[in-house]
Amino acid sequence: MDDIAIGMLEDDKIQICSGDLYNKPQPVGQTVVLDQVKILPPCQPEKFIALWNNFYSRAEKEGWAIPPEPLYFIKTPNSYNGHQQAIKRPRAYRGPVFFEGELGIVIGKSCSAVSEDEAGEFILGYTCINDVTAKEILNRDKSFQQWTRAKGFDTFGVFGPGIVTDIEPHELVIESILDGDIKQHYPVSDMVFQPYKLVSMISRDMTLQPGDVIACGTGLGACAMEDGQTIEVKIEGVGSLQNVMTA
Repeated sequence: MDDIAIGMLEDDKIQICSGDLYNKPQPVGQTVVLDQVKILPPCQPEKFIALWNNFYSRAEKEGWAIPPEPLYFIKTPNSYNGHQQAIKRPRAYRGPVFFEGELGIVIGKSCSAVSEDEAGEFILGYTCINDVTAKEILNRDKSFQQWTRAKGFDTFGVFGPGIVTDIEPHELVIESILDGDIKQHYPVSDMVFQPYKLVSMISRDMTLQPGDVIACGTGLGACAMEDGQTIEVKIEGVGSLQNVMTA
C-alpha cells in the first residue's frame, strides 16, 4: 500500500482508519504490520509552538528568573520530521547540534481565549518531541538571538511516532537516550506552565487550530549529538521517538 493513511496502533499492527483525524476516525477492517510502513509525523501542524524556560529545575541551575508568562518561538513547516527519519546536519554548519526531548501537546479543536478549565476539551492528545537546535547559531550575533534559524533547519522539528489520546499528562516523565545512555530524565510536574495552562495562555495570543503542536520545553540534560548517533525521546505511556543524526 503506497497511500498515506491514518491508523490506530495495536501492539505491532496498525488498524487503518477512514475519516478525519480530529473527528473520531473509524477502522476500515484492514491492518498493516508496523515495520512494513513508513511512519510520518502524526499530524501536519499549521503552527509548531515551542517553549523556552518552562522548568523550575533548569531555571534554577541556569540562574534564570521564572517567567510570568510562556516564552515561546515557532518552528517552521520545513523542519517537520518523523519517527525513524534522519536528522540532517545543515550543509553550512559544523557546530554542535543539540537534542531537546519534550512532551508535545496536539490541538484537536480550534480554540481562542479558552480558560485553563476548558483547555482539556481542545486537546486531541500528546506526542514525543525532539526540538533540535544548532546551538552555536543561537547566540552567534550578540545583537539578535537567532531562534528561528537555529531551530528551523530542515528535519529539526521531530515529533511522533503517534498521538496518545487517553492519557493525563501531569504524571508523565520525559527521557532522552543517546546511543543507549540516558541524558535526560525529568517530570512534567516540574513545568512552570502545565499543559492545560499553556493551551489557555497561548490561545489568548493566537487562535490554535486542529493539528497545531505545542512543545512544552525541555528540562536538564540536553546536549550535542554526533553524526551517526541515535537519539530516542521516550515518554512511558506516550511513545518512543527514535532518529539518527546524519552528516
